[in-house]
Amino acid sequence: MVLLTTSHRVAPGLLSWPAWQTLREAGRVVCADEGHPLLPYVREAGVEVEVPEPGTEPGTEPGGEFSPASGPAPGFSARELVDACMADGGTVVVIAAAEGEPRLTDGLARLAGSGREEMPELELLPGSYDLPGARLLDLVQVMDRIRADCPWSGVRTSEDLVKYGIEEAYELVEAIEAGDREALREELGDVLLQVVFHARIAQDDPEEPFSIDDVAGTIVEKLIHRHPHVFGDESAESPEEVKAHWLRTKAVEKGRTSVTEGVPLGQPALALAAKLAGRARSGGLDVTVPAGAGTGYELLALAVRAEEDGIDPETALRAAARTYRDTIRAAEKQAG
Repeated sequence: MVLLTTSHRVAPGLLSWPAWQTLREAGRVVCADEGHPLLPYVREAGVEVEVPEPGTEPGTEPGGEFSPASGPAPGFSARELVDACMADGGTVVVIAAAEGEPRLTDGLARLAGSGREEMPELELLPGSYDLPGARLLDLVQVMDRIRADCPWSGVRTSEDLVKYGIEEAYELVEAIEAGDREALREELGDVLLQVVFHARIAQDDPEEPFSIDDVAGTIVEKLIHRHPHVFGDESAESPEEVKAHWLRTKAVEKGRTSVTEGVPLGQPALALAAKLAGRARSGGLDVTVPAGAGTGYELLALAVRAEEDGIDPETALRAAARTYRDTIRAAEKQAG
């Protein structure tokens, strides 16, 4: 008896060769769900599939339950299928629902565990597999449903979501710096949600629509183009060479005439200062840090010096601020 499983994230009809071979050679093929998306393709290939009549019930003998997790119980029981296998030595293939066939497998386990039954060989045959990233399809489908049916999400604009994107990015940074792996996984999901949400909103734009597939296609093209040492004939022996090529390619793509172009001025000030210093250094420019009165220029000099030493001043200041927070809490505790 073969339990054939498939992934709903793979187009129905795309099965492995062993799956098709097993279906064609089976003495009997059954499926508990007449609406299973695979059935039209299996039947088109000339394989006869038995499905239960609506409203029929499985037997009440041990192993009698065989049905999807929801819906009426069909008329195939573990007992019946085992008997069919043992009667003529043929193969029975069960096309499983997306959630599997827990009632059938439980029934088979009870029969086998009794020690009194002669059982056929049981095999689990995956007919299709999820590829890496397949769960992203679930996220896209869920986002489509929410956009259509949720009164709040259905009317959001990208402008409405700006603050959430910033908040989620900072929460991601906090999880990384805290070394909290569980929080990191959650916050990465929240950031990913922002990407999918914005893309879904863009899909509804009447003048310049684009979808999550367009977003993914754009970044794939960019990554391939900017990694010729991976996807092309060029070579890079060090991270510095990779970074230098990336910046050169980016400058040509964007038609930039200054190393400062593309640096977002809205980012935190220490990060902005370090970014500008890094761009100047990468461009081979010997730039004197402007001097002036006031704390701003002192902080600018510190940020430039930190960048030269390979230190991210924003990260360093956050670490110092956390220590300062702990010191404040200790003082509060001491003061009662």
